[in-house]
Formats: sequence, C-alpha cells, structure tokens
Amino acid sequence: MKIRKFKINESGLNRFFGPLEAKIMDILWNDENEKTIKDVQQILEREKLTSFNTVMTVMNRLVEKGILQKSSEGRSFLYKPVQSRAEFLNTQSKEMTTELMDEFGNVVVSHMLNALEEADDELVAKLEQKIKELKKGM
Repeated sequence: MKIRKFKINESGLNRFFGPLEAKIMDILWNDENEKTIKDVQQILEREKLTSFNTVMTVMNRLVEKGILQKSSEGRSFLYKPVQSRAEFLNTQSKEMTTELMDEFGNVVVSHMLNALEEADDELVAKLEQKIKELKKGM
C-alpha cells in the first residue's frame, strides 16, 4: 500500500492520514482486537461527538486504500489493520527514502548525514556497519 500524500508540516500519523483517519488507525493499532464501526465510534465520542455514518465512510475508505481489512461476523463487520503500526511506518519510510534517493540522490544523503549529529550511538553504529557491508560488495 502506498500513501499518496505525505504532509511534511504535520506530525505523527497525521503525516500520512487525515485527522479522523489518523485517530481511527491509532484506535485500531492500540488494541489488537478487531473492532466494529460502532466500537470505534464510541471510542472517538469520548473526545468529540462523531457520526456513525462518518466513521463508517472513513473506515470503508481505509479498506479501499488497502490500510484496513474488513470481515463479516453475523450482521456486523469487523475491521483490523492490514499491517502493524511498526510495519506500516517501516514500509512508508522505506518508500519515501527510495523516492527521495531516486529524485534527489546525493543531496538527500548529505542531509541525512547532517541529521546524525542528533542521532544516538546505536544508530551511528548501524550506519557504520552498513557502510562496511556496502564496501565489501563493491
């Protein structure tokens, strides 16, 4: 699944989703149990009055986008994420990195290296290991 819009000025899940989509995904990722539209609506209503039809529309659009899976149980439908939060973020960050590298190449690498000033030692060690592996393959 490819997210078509990445909102650089947003934070968290709002970078990938609209505000209601992000809240719905957060609810579904925070609890491993499948949920009905009514379950999600009731959780959302703890913060703000939210229409059942609105939640249904957004959840079904997330199904169409390949983000959620929908299955029937009796007269209800159960929804769950196709990927875990970690898998989703890994997939999306890999996709963005590949696209940035394809379009901007060395400039992106330079900016990423500059950002390492704020990185922890573990990340720097992983980068050093990756560079060693790449050099061996040359």
